[in-house]
Amino acid sequence: MKLQNKMLVAVAFAISTVGSFAQELDVNLQIRPRFEYRNGFKELMKDDFYPTSFVSQRSRMNFFYKQEKFKANVSFQNVKVWGDVATTSPSDKNGVALFESWISYDFNTNWTAKFGRQVLSYDNQRIMGGIDWLQQGQSHDAVLITNKKNGYQLDFGAALNNNNEALYESAYVTNYKNMQFIWFNQKFSKLSLSFLALNNGYQYENLVENKFQVAYLQTLGTYGKWDASKFYGDFGLYAQTGEAAITNDKVAVGAYYAGFNLGYKFTNPFKAELGFEYLSGKDQNDTDTKIKSFTPLFGTNHGFNGLMDYFYVGNHKNSVGLQDFYTKFIYDKNKWQVTLAPHLFYSATSVYNMATLEEQDSYLGTEIDLTAIYKMDKNFVISGGVSKMFASNTMEILKGGNNNNCNNWAWVMVSFNPQLFTYKK
Repeated sequence: MKLQNKMLVAVAFAISTVGSFAQELDVNLQIRPRFEYRNGFKELMKDDFYPTSFVSQRSRMNFFYKQEKFKANVSFQNVKVWGDVATTSPSDKNGVALFESWISYDFNTNWTAKFGRQVLSYDNQRIMGGIDWLQQGQSHDAVLITNKKNGYQLDFGAALNNNNEALYESAYVTNYKNMQFIWFNQKFSKLSLSFLALNNGYQYENLVENKFQVAYLQTLGTYGKWDASKFYGDFGLYAQTGEAAITNDKVAVGAYYAGFNLGYKFTNPFKAELGFEYLSGKDQNDTDTKIKSFTPLFGTNHGFNGLMDYFYVGNHKNSVGLQDFYTKFIYDKNKWQVTLAPHLFYSATSVYNMATLEEQDSYLGTEIDLTAIYKMDKNFVISGGVSKMFASNTMEILKGGNNNNCNNWAWVMVSFNPQLFTYKK
């Protein structure tokens, strides 16, 4: 069934439902094409390789329904790169996927249950986020129980993943097998404090015992955010313990994270921020099998440690860790927001030149990000940016490529988000 036919069926069903039961129905559309020029994005540019440019696009339609104590949301999306389907193709390469599909029920004013495919996003999204920068985003098949009262919120979440409706057990290795978490947040007048306990089970096949087993990894920590007149900021402290699954076995984990961000509001519209992040790592000459590198599991990692995605965006896992010293200079007035953000990167542990066995300087490089956002109106936003990586020889040893090559990145994105239809009974 073509995309437009699916949308028409969904709209027809929703409208017919509204007539009998609904109090509210909203239909929203998002069209978001993004141009990117990559010349040393995510990894240093290699000799005899050439830069690339492309346009990716998200097309997403959301149906939100509300009836007394019930709420439901269904979100269809298609993600593509311009040209990945021939101009005369009868079908789309990626088809249409469900980004979200959930229903919630309010037991009373304090307790709510939510079931289905949904975004799980908490605090500054360092550990759990929606990864909106990705055209496909990130969502989970889960159940979520929420309790809210007197300025606090307590969430209980759980998930169980399988490849299909099987008759017998088989290894599920594409993601976590199961997940449970508790998130608590208390808001004060100028302060917000959160606590997270996250347990993820990763399945592997134990060939020695000839059975499937699950290694459980725990992420525990706290996050705080405050805003006091001209000063504002946030901090996070997390530890990871338990076990991680590898090919046919499991290994112990012991890692930690610390980060803070302090901001000051000058005369409107200027403000500045100073921050630091430390993600533990493992010396390259450490022969211990224990994993000592912190992993921000489901975080919106593109928004951290520079926009060129050299760290923790599908890479830099179980490596030497990271120290990120950064500042931000922000202009925010009317329809414009412009940000300049330099980053100084250092390894958290020792890096060695494996050819000479010599320890290298911990300095990895400097990245400078310049971004601009222009909100033409509430439904139409244009954004873009340029970034430059000045990498050290240590970065080249760690990640390959050539640190002497020009390594930069540029992008422009248009986001159109109209409300197509709304009905209130």
